[in-house]
Amino acid sequence: MKTLYLIGGPMGVGKTAAGQALKLLLDNSVFLDGDWCWDMHPFRVTEETKELVLGNIALLLNRFLRCSACDHVILAWVLHRQEVLDALLEQVDTAGCAVRPISLVCRPEVLRARIGADIAAGRRDAGAAERALAYLPLYRELHTRHIDTSELTPEQAARRILERSQRT
Repeated sequence: MKTLYLIGGPMGVGKTAAGQALKLLLDNSVFLDGDWCWDMHPFRVTEETKELVLGNIALLLNRFLRCSACDHVILAWVLHRQEVLDALLEQVDTAGCAVRPISLVCRPEVLRARIGADIAAGRRDAGAAERALAYLPLYRELHTRHIDTSELTPEQAARRILERSQRT
């Protein structure tokens, strides 16, 4: 049986790093960062672009899930609302597949420090911290397993994802 890992969380929480580490722990795995499917300039959030990115992600997930070389498919993306997660899953053929939705969170002061380091390094814009902090409480409402990454390395977060995913 294939496994689809859906790793959500606000920017700066460690989704990409944990997803990449998880890929290395699992044989026959593939990692997709949802941001790759929406890398536009200028970045626009409209109904059309939201539909576009969901379709792009679903297309890739379906192709990976149909590929015999891929037993574990890992998606990292913000996934901050249940309706976004549900809309995505409506487009993905998960027959014969275990779906493991995970939300990565951390303490607000940790998130602010991580984003601040990214801003200082020129990887994020000045408003990124406030946007990430505004998203953080939204994850409490999701039907996902929550993992606090405040004190975890990416490798530890990946192991925690595996542990939480194996529980029923």
